[in-house]
Amino acid sequence: MDGPLTGMRVVEVSSFVAAPLGGMTLAQLGADVVRVDPLGGGVDHRRWPLAESGTSLYWAGLNKGKRSLCVDLRSAQGRELVTRLVADSGILLTNAAIRGLDHETLVKVRPDLIQLRITGRPDGSAAVDYTVNAELGFPLVTGPEDHAGPVNHVLPAWDIACGLYAAIGILGAELRRRATGEGQSITLPLSDVALAMAGNLGFLAEAQFGGVRPRIGNHLYGSFARDFGTRDGHRVMVVALTARHWTDLVGAAGLTGPVSALESALGADFGLEADRYEHREALAGLLHRWFAGRDLAEVTGSLKGTSVLWSVYRTFADVVADEALRANPMMAVLDQPGIGRHLAPGSPLDFGDRAVVRAPVMGEHTDEILRTRLGLDPDRISALRDQGVI
Repeated sequence: MDGPLTGMRVVEVSSFVAAPLGGMTLAQLGADVVRVDPLGGGVDHRRWPLAESGTSLYWAGLNKGKRSLCVDLRSAQGRELVTRLVADSGILLTNAAIRGLDHETLVKVRPDLIQLRITGRPDGSAAVDYTVNAELGFPLVTGPEDHAGPVNHVLPAWDIACGLYAAIGILGAELRRRATGEGQSITLPLSDVALAMAGNLGFLAEAQFGGVRPRIGNHLYGSFARDFGTRDGHRVMVVALTARHWTDLVGAAGLTGPVSALESALGADFGLEADRYEHREALAGLLHRWFAGRDLAEVTGSLKGTSVLWSVYRTFADVVADEALRANPMMAVLDQPGIGRHLAPGSPLDFGDRAVVRAPVMGEHTDEILRTRLGLDPDRISALRDQGVI
């Protein structure tokens, strides 16, 4: 793949979401990323969802644009091959703890090595997105107001943020190496990614100062936003962040008079986010009647052309059936072995060429990598295969 990172070489020894996403982000920008897996595949090689063949849609989705090397990481010969590959590449991205592939060992063969290791916690212990999210408090402020238990989010938000942080960290270290000639050992704990964002978004400071974040269902904390049902069974999410958004929403719904009367009765100023939030239930009640008395087509006609932020709730199946998906230049049809032809995304970053490259078949590039990157001849490669090393 051509891109701004063409010429960069990365070795990835990883599993699950964060590290593979970091490697794929670099690959989609042009880096030559070699994913190293144990023989037979890593722990995430068969993770759901699966195609009818049993091929993991998840694994294929997170490894597009990479090359694949399969090697017995438990054997000394296998680790020696990976060590040589890391020395050739100069960059290692991993969330694995494998004997002989630690920074202290690898830096002896590549003094300017950049190695980024994702861990669960700062002390190196294990954690995953759902456990990190649970201990930070997010599931206890998510969900309906009258719900007593935690509500987990299906999106692994901290894994995603961690993967993108990993790509940024490697790029930052590479810029530093180009300026100073020095490598870098970087540790990126998943729990710190989540903790940092909880702090950056004000959740922690709010609690420090005695605030208690309530459960508010589908309302938006501190502003006005909510979902409404239409007469023909659709649901619409409406967001009014600014005074203009609010004015346009009220006008489109023909509620300027009733809302003004409510504003006067409450002594409120609905031009202010705080007042719209404080009286959200009363305002939502007025809007509920308007949405419930109209079909989606009429709602769409009223909101179209306004500044109001809104969208119709859709299923993944609805998204796939929408012709607009095929028109999106980020999307392409891939013929993925074991899966078949399907739409798949490239990088959201548009540098003018958004080519989408399929994920490798496990071990697909083993011979090629050993031959072109490590200089092994066919007889040596054949011998390694006979010995069960590759």
